[in-house]
Amino acid sequence: MEFLYEYGLFLAKTITFVAAIVIILVAVAQTKKSQKGKKGELELTNLSEKFKEMKDGLEAHLFSKEQLKQKEKAQKEADKAAKKQAKAKAKNKSTDANEQLGEQDKKRLFVIEFKSGIDAQEVDNLREEVTAVLAVATENDEVLIKLESGGGVVHGYGLAASQLARLKQKGVPLTISIDKVAASGGYMMACVADKIIAAPFAIVGSIGVIAQLPNFNKVLKKHDIDFEQITAGEFKRTLTMFGENTDKAREKFKAELEEIHKLFVEHIGSFRPELEVEKVATGEHWMASKAQALGLVDELQTSDDYVVEQIDSADVYQVKYAVAKNVLEKLPFAASATIEKVFLGLADKLRNIRFS
Repeated sequence: MEFLYEYGLFLAKTITFVAAIVIILVAVAQTKKSQKGKKGELELTNLSEKFKEMKDGLEAHLFSKEQLKQKEKAQKEADKAAKKQAKAKAKNKSTDANEQLGEQDKKRLFVIEFKSGIDAQEVDNLREEVTAVLAVATENDEVLIKLESGGGVVHGYGLAASQLARLKQKGVPLTISIDKVAASGGYMMACVADKIIAAPFAIVGSIGVIAQLPNFNKVLKKHDIDFEQITAGEFKRTLTMFGENTDKAREKFKAELEEIHKLFVEHIGSFRPELEVEKVATGEHWMASKAQALGLVDELQTSDDYVVEQIDSADVYQVKYAVAKNVLEKLPFAASATIEKVFLGLADKLRNIRFS
């Protein structure tokens, strides 16, 4: 009787465990299915208005009644003068409808944030944000990219840099700010800008390429485990995690890295021709204060200072493409996310070539 009880308990635990795994797998499948048709939306925030509201709120607490009255009076006079100027300008405008349509009274600064890791998955949102800005921006406007990245996969950051190049091709001035880090693939993006600003202690540079993977061949041999890999094409696979790597394979793999590095250097040189690229393309990184002396950075300044400076002369907007997350994605330790990361991590390590 006791045996049946123990057996029943074991069977119940097993069924529960299997059911939990099935539920997780179904949830992952449903998540992937819903993501295919998932659409995001563009969020536009008027930073000029937010700054004015913050300033007015502080002044209301700090200024005396007399000071507030004087400020209100001065503001009314300024608004009156601005309206008079706008009226005079409208009177002098050409009667040509197309010319009127193309005129713009005030510069606009569009702020986009790009913060990404090794996989550069945020490039999908960047694509949408750049496309949206290009739909309305003119050569009189400006785009500020607040960039934070230590680099990552070649194809991801290559695409991200190409998205920024779209702005340059349309003649829209592009400024990139680095408050913390823009190294490797991050700098590959930054160098596209007309101007690069950075906080003094931000990390810049690391113009190099790295690939690394473990090799378990000796472990497999020790335990008499055979590994077979069948390919067509001499260099379909060079280095492998489980087979025995040859010097010829290593040389080929090294040659591939050198080719990528060469393209990386040429890319930077094409956007910053005055920079001595060969001097800085050693894989080293520097603080922005030193990077400025080397020509990697143009000015030492935080993105906050830059935005505040622009508020008086421009209408500043933050542009963000946001995709709503489902319940599973919102859970910090969601099983679906964990499983996905494990499999993606293993896949990446099979051929982990990235900027560094």
